[in-house]
Amino acid sequence: MRKQERAARVLERLEQLYPTTPIPLDHSDPFTLLIAVLLSAQCTDKKVNEVTPALFAAGPTPAAMAALEEATILGHIRQLGLAKTKARNVKRLAELLLERHGGEVPRSFAELEALPGVGHKTASVVMAQAFGVPAFPVDTHIHRLAQRWGLSPGLNVEQTERDLKGLFPRGAWNKLHLQIIFYGREHCTARGCDGTVCGLCRELYPKRRTPVRWRKA
Repeated sequence: MRKQERAARVLERLEQLYPTTPIPLDHSDPFTLLIAVLLSAQCTDKKVNEVTPALFAAGPTPAAMAALEEATILGHIRQLGLAKTKARNVKRLAELLLERHGGEVPRSFAELEALPGVGHKTASVVMAQAFGVPAFPVDTHIHRLAQRWGLSPGLNVEQTERDLKGLFPRGAWNKLHLQIIFYGREHCTARGCDGTVCGLCRELYPKRRTPVRWRKA
């Protein structure tokens, strides 16, 4: 099966499995989504969703968040990895939204990535899910599955993103990146599948017997 055929099969199967794709991080607007994604670095979505209700109650807007002491923010997110750095970034990010953007979350990759704690993946999630701009955020699950499915050699996440954007229609990106994440969490897990176990790996490579050693992001 050729690469484009594999991509088409992936798109078809994931649409069957996940016709709807709720955003895993709880939020109410672009600002709370931005903060939640920032907090999710090296942390599970479930853990982030446990701490953000109290944080967002205390700082529901950029102005309210910027008014909080860094120690107060840290108190809300202490359970998360890199909590001290994240608390500092959340406060400064809120301040910069007020100083540079009139208290609004900017709608461009460049402006988002200029904010503290916001990398390309975080900016891509916000652009895709808050503003509907086609993007293909690549997390660990997507990076792993793209290699197992023979869609990208996965030398780095930047290449994986370019390769996937070239294989799938632009209009599918925002939904598909979530579908791949869901599949990676439920079926093609890091330890539960080695490229020969889950349904899609077996369908795409029915004769594969050798485990796939994927490059971590």
